[in-house]
Amino acid sequence: MARQLPLQGVKVLELTRVIVGSGVGRFLGTAGAVVVHVESEKRLDFLRTSFPYKDNVPGINRAGYFHRYNPDKYGISLDLSRPEGLAVMKKLIAWADVFTESNVPGMIDKFGLDYENVRKLNPGIVMLSTSQMGREGPLARYKGFGVQTAAMAGFHQITGYGDGPMGPFGAYTDMVSIPWLVTAVLAALAYRRRTGKGQYIDHSQFEAGVHALSPAVLEFTANGELAPQVGNRDALAAPHGCYRCRGDDRWCAIAVASEDEWRSFCEALGDPYWTREARFSSLAARKQHESELDSLVQEWIQQHTAEDVMIRLQSAGVAAGVVSTGEDLNKNPQLAARDYFKVLKHTEIGPTLFSNPPFRFAGAPSEVRTPAPCFGEHTEYVCREILGMTDEEFVGLLQHQVFE
Repeated sequence: MARQLPLQGVKVLELTRVIVGSGVGRFLGTAGAVVVHVESEKRLDFLRTSFPYKDNVPGINRAGYFHRYNPDKYGISLDLSRPEGLAVMKKLIAWADVFTESNVPGMIDKFGLDYENVRKLNPGIVMLSTSQMGREGPLARYKGFGVQTAAMAGFHQITGYGDGPMGPFGAYTDMVSIPWLVTAVLAALAYRRRTGKGQYIDHSQFEAGVHALSPAVLEFTANGELAPQVGNRDALAAPHGCYRCRGDDRWCAIAVASEDEWRSFCEALGDPYWTREARFSSLAARKQHESELDSLVQEWIQQHTAEDVMIRLQSAGVAAGVVSTGEDLNKNPQLAARDYFKVLKHTEIGPTLFSNPPFRFAGAPSEVRTPAPCFGEHTEYVCREILGMTDEEFVGLLQHQVFE
């Protein structure tokens, strides 16, 4: 008999948009929590209007990014600018164990949803506020997305090849923040279980990003030197990078660090003459002549498929991996063996692939259960089944256009 999921019975309310806050709720929901996602037509989630769309047809219920971060949730539309809508929100706060929000600091305060007021409604609640800069400091009201915050956190300074900033793809500080916040929420819930007291968590994406660049910060603090832009290269390995292979836009990532790995690499390539030259006889020499080395390695690799290069080098004990495309991932046998993808029937777009969590709970189901909600899809269910509204109460709110 399967055990219950670890967060079975935990109730989560989220007033979040885009990735980081919604990503936290997604993990909590998949771990068994009941998650209610609150939206409004007046402030539609940016992810609902972000490509890619199913079948390349735009629509607020067809966006892949929204599906990625919002399965295993109930969706309710609620206009907080109306007194009746705010009253519903406060009832949900009284119901919840966890309340997460990802708005510019001060925005929810004008609705009376800051922590001081929230804990009057629910003294034991765990509240998480995530924003670009945190609630305090001269940049607290900074508006933006993780793309801009990644630049401010320093990622663009250490990437690229010295000819100008080249940041990581996407909202990078959102991605690195999610594990921190899931951990913080779970720690706060454990604290509440021991003490009966709630907790407030104030999170800065900027600080989470800077933390991920601790070596670069330490380099300047200790030595007064800025980390150089090295692209795909590494100070302790050569060759090290992504190399074009045979085929249309096919690549393989390779890393050769130790002298043993270098000898194995040369043998796997068939010991071409240049591998015996003095300019490549040690790691220090290879780093000194790295551009020449890369050109020679590229000349050999481009004659082979990415899969052949990976298998040949891995068999020789050299780190190598195909640079996967979306098509590769959909066909990946390892992901298939672990049931990473699961087809769920979405209300509007029909059968659609969703990703299962990258972890497994022993003896308990470890899979995504419900697709991301359509806009306002579960409004009636949340009001009537979770909040216990009567038919008359719900219809009255409908007539007052609260659920918009």
